[in-house]
Amino acid sequence: MRTAASAKKITVETIGLDAVPKHLRTTGALDYVRIKTAVAVNAGNFLVPAMAVLEGGLNFYAAVLSTVLGACLAFLFVSLLALPGARYGLPAQFVIRSMIGTKGSMYIASPIRTLTSLYWFGVQTIGGTYILKEMLSRSFGLEVPFLWLSIPLALIMAYLALVGFEALKNLSKFVLPLLFLSAIVMACLYLTGDYGGRSAKDIVNGSGNWSASVMILFGSLAFVQYVSGAGTSSDVSRYGRTPKHAFYGIFFGNSLGFLLTALLGAFTATVAGDWNPFVVSTRMTDSFFLIALIFTAAFMSMITINLNNAYTGGYSLLNSFPKLGRMKSAVIFGALGVIVSGFPIIADRAEQFISLLGTVIIPLTAVFIADYLVVKKGRLSKEAINNLAAGVYSLNVPAAWAVGAGVIIYLLVPGGLSPSFITFFVTPLIYLAILQRKGWNKKVKKCA
Repeated sequence: MRTAASAKKITVETIGLDAVPKHLRTTGALDYVRIKTAVAVNAGNFLVPAMAVLEGGLNFYAAVLSTVLGACLAFLFVSLLALPGARYGLPAQFVIRSMIGTKGSMYIASPIRTLTSLYWFGVQTIGGTYILKEMLSRSFGLEVPFLWLSIPLALIMAYLALVGFEALKNLSKFVLPLLFLSAIVMACLYLTGDYGGRSAKDIVNGSGNWSASVMILFGSLAFVQYVSGAGTSSDVSRYGRTPKHAFYGIFFGNSLGFLLTALLGAFTATVAGDWNPFVVSTRMTDSFFLIALIFTAAFMSMITINLNNAYTGGYSLLNSFPKLGRMKSAVIFGALGVIVSGFPIIADRAEQFISLLGTVIIPLTAVFIADYLVVKKGRLSKEAINNLAAGVYSLNVPAAWAVGAGVIIYLLVPGGLSPSFITFFVTPLIYLAILQRKGWNKKVKKCA
């Protein structure tokens, strides 16, 4: 009872880079399933399964199968890298100091993660603003200026991120049932729709192919889209009741959320030739209630994933500037997010930005996954934990060389061969090979 009472008193999360006290680690596997499923179902995640149909020419079943398998492989790594947070109560980028060095984490990994979270915070807010504008226009005939909507939205999400993990946990209790209900409504609209005299079933069964090479390509795209989440998974798992609760909850939550996303995205692409189920389904009904339900679900899914972006982004910023403290870093990140959300043009540059960051994020993620799982055997010693705050691990030089090699590989591999996927699996081999030379392996193992 005391634990529950003390937890309820927390209104704004103040725990920074210190370990979460054990009496606050109460989040169970089902909580994580709910949180991660709610985060996974959003407009941006429909894109890869839909493109597998629209650009890859795959049929509905092949698109779903390939992207789900690729995503689930990524979620396995994400869940494995959630274990340090669950075991030691520490945030992700802080733990990564033990894998690539304090300087590598503070001045390379964390700034890149902060920029990534900040960018996606802006893009998601901008997307949510357009959804809200369309809903107000179609339902009430109101034309509201963009900034009048985007700035308040960004402020609300920045505040929720300041509240912290409990806000994400509680919000998911409302959002997930709403998403499931809207998914059922969208499915019914699709299945009962008329497509030029053909039924949805006829279209699904009569279009697309099972090209193995294309399935591998889009499976790899799904993989690289989500594997970088390994760099933030400990931020939420640090509140886990046990490592098993965090691992299985995060894995099955992410997998269930993406399965639902892939089904909706691929089905929409197959029967309607578009990628966004939220938009397409609202055009198939005149019911104000159904339109409002779908728009609300889309809007709340955006808030959920953006709360996650702001929450993890604030911790990445804190790892670079520890003296800020948890609250100041969250406020600064939120303020930057509000500013970025006022410039819709950034959403039009998503492809270039993702490609640019991917050149570093993919090899960097590959290296710290390899270091934790292979070199450190999935465990950190007490000495390693104590040395984190002291900044003992200045820079993991072999990791830096491997990341540099990974960047070169990423740039040299032709786009049609999925450079991100190849880079992710080749870079760890380079890292482990370097460790075997000149005694580096023994030096790095001492950090474990």
